[in-house]
Amino acid sequence: MSEPLAVLDVVIPVHNEQATLAACVRRLHAHLVATFPYPFQITVADNASTDATLTVADGLAAQLVGVRAVHLTQKGRGRALNQVWLDSEAPILAYMDVDLSTDLDALWPLLAPLMSGHSDLAIGTRLHRDSRVVRGAKREFISRSYNLVLRTALGARFSDAQCGFKAIRADVARELLPLVEDPTWFFDTELLVLAQRSGLRIHEVPVDWFDDPDSRVDVVRTATDDLRGVWRVQRALTSGRLPTEEIRQRMGRVPPSSGVGAHVVRFGIVGTASTVLHLGLFALLASGLVGLGSQTANLAALLLATVANTAANRRWTFGVRGSEGIARHHAQALLVFAATWAMTSAALALVHAAWPASALTVQTLVVGVSTVAATLVKFVAMRGWIFTDVPERAPDPGAHAGTGLRELVRDLDR
Repeated sequence: MSEPLAVLDVVIPVHNEQATLAACVRRLHAHLVATFPYPFQITVADNASTDATLTVADGLAAQLVGVRAVHLTQKGRGRALNQVWLDSEAPILAYMDVDLSTDLDALWPLLAPLMSGHSDLAIGTRLHRDSRVVRGAKREFISRSYNLVLRTALGARFSDAQCGFKAIRADVARELLPLVEDPTWFFDTELLVLAQRSGLRIHEVPVDWFDDPDSRVDVVRTATDDLRGVWRVQRALTSGRLPTEEIRQRMGRVPPSSGVGAHVVRFGIVGTASTVLHLGLFALLASGLVGLGSQTANLAALLLATVANTAANRRWTFGVRGSEGIARHHAQALLVFAATWAMTSAALALVHAAWPASALTVQTLVVGVSTVAATLVKFVAMRGWIFTDVPERAPDPGAHAGTGLRELVRDLDR
């Protein structure tokens, strides 16, 4: 009779850990036997160890049911997780550091949201107010500073990128892992940023964590490498090279506020800002400082404001990122601009005909009123013509994955 499919695969990446590996794996195995009611697997991923780590891992695999050993010829925690997770058949994938610094009582809270289909990834966090952490001041400072950098540079909303205690649904891993480039310690951060930008749900679990005094991680070098990774990912996101929108759509993770109401609100905010920009530029260009005629000043100001307005609405209101279709979108917006310019020019012509000596403030007011009138036309054009290739709502395959996992669990419970 074949072994039942493991619901959970916990990976322990190791490099030259012959002294500590056996005790840690036995402790984790005993914990899972006692607390996890479904089939599981523990995978020891040996990263090019030069000591007897692989021999110890093979011995554990021979002695303990559900333990296996995998050998990689190159070092790198990220490389090991990428390879083992993609090769695993388990629907829930996890990893933890070999020192088991995180209290194992947090393992079930980490896994439950993934098994229920509630979340896509789950991470342990040492920075939650309910976490209990024992570690030196240097590591505490570096950790908090690094996470501040992530929030500032990448807009990260997760609190602890580098805690060695994470889990992910296998279908999500198959989407994200091929895009993760870093093979070492920045792997975690890159994976989480991709998940967040793809609209996936990240669940955080406060953990009890005790610093391993025998840790051989070079904290300063790791932090430096991570900062390089932050710069690389930030550039990739800015250029649109990472297909986060495609992943969002495939996984059905459209923003919950992507309907017409949210579009109206965002369009209004962008429109207010661009109107202020338009009027400010018009007043400047038509003033004595520049000396352009009112019609020429209006044309130049409206053109500049339209380019800024299209870029802002494209990215924020309608959620379009990357360079695909950008030329077409701006070209269509310029046609709308022509209609808007015609409306404001006609309004100015009427003012000049009725009141040839009208003050600049009156002309600016007329331009403002006609611009507001043109805004409705612009919104209808953007929503119904320019950005019609942006889906309102996609099916939620992630929900189906969660449903399938729940059905598997129910079958195992019978």
